[in-house]
Amino acid sequence: MPILTGPEIVRERDLGRLRIDPFNPAQVNPNSYNLTLGPTLAFYTSPVLDTRAANAYEQVEIPPNGIVLQPDRIYLGASVEVVGSDFHVPMMGSRSGSARLGAYSHVTAGLIDQGSLGQLTHQLRVVQPLRVYAGDSLAQVMFFSTVGQAQLYDGKYQGSRGPMPSQIHCDFPGAGAAA
Repeated sequence: MPILTGPEIVRERDLGRLRIDPFNPAQVNPNSYNLTLGPTLAFYTSPVLDTRAANAYEQVEIPPNGIVLQPDRIYLGASVEVVGSDFHVPMMGSRSGSARLGAYSHVTAGLIDQGSLGQLTHQLRVVQPLRVYAGDSLAQVMFFSTVGQAQLYDGKYQGSRGPMPSQIHCDFPGAGAAA
């Protein structure tokens, strides 16, 4: 599938065919748009997570002097930007600079379905302790063209705001409460 170039991302945004809000032209790359980390992080509080339960988590504000992420833990953040498109498929990934520091900004589930609209969840994982700050540009979003009739997303993550914990337990009617 073709990937949109930076100028095409700008053009498609100007035409209303994709949304990046707020938009900063300085964050446009040759084939992507840099995302900034919002002011809040979430992390799970149980040592064992459960796919059939709403897992307990805490949210913390990132202080002005940053927060040190620790290995062997998943942190959830959110992009400042609201991103989505009914015409293209966004895909989120780490920026090269943060990856070279051992930070994974979107561990595995980088595909954002066509029709989804919301702040994108950073799935932050580091290989050694790393200090990050609200406003850091750790991730980027690319947009791919689609083939065939669109089937727009209207699932459990639609309209996400802030760090969004896993909702996989919603796939199982009658799933248990927090672990």
